[in-house]
Amino acid sequence: MMTADTIFQLATFLAMMGWLCLALAPLRRDVAVAVARWAVALLAGTYAALLFHALGQGSGGGMNVFAQMGTLSGVVALFKSPDAILVGWIHYLAFDLFTGAWIAADAPGARVPHWVVLPCLFLTLMAGPVGLLAYLIARAVQQPRSA
Repeated sequence: MMTADTIFQLATFLAMMGWLCLALAPLRRDVAVAVARWAVALLAGTYAALLFHALGQGSGGGMNVFAQMGTLSGVVALFKSPDAILVGWIHYLAFDLFTGAWIAADAPGARVPHWVVLPCLFLTLMAGPVGLLAYLIARAVQQPRSA
């Protein structure tokens, strides 16, 4: 079985490869988006396996996890475990990369140039919702105005 550190490193590497593909999307957008989506699928599978493993553990695991998520102090308590942090990290990697792949796939149809997409991708990588918001604003600006 792989250690948590190894899973962390592999998941982070996989996500970064997906982001690199998205940054290079104008060269072969269809391939770049497909690679990123495959990376998301692998991250999602890893997330599911780790989550189900954590839920199946004895004390502190199981359905008690969901009860703890109802308060801030409960969530803080959950994330005191390195295993829970790993699951949370992979959750971020998967959803942010999924959002980045959607942005890269959507941009040509929305007529958002790649030089505008790049900072949105970076912001999505670093601060997920901020990057999505930046892209949605850029997309709205590019939309033709109705008179």
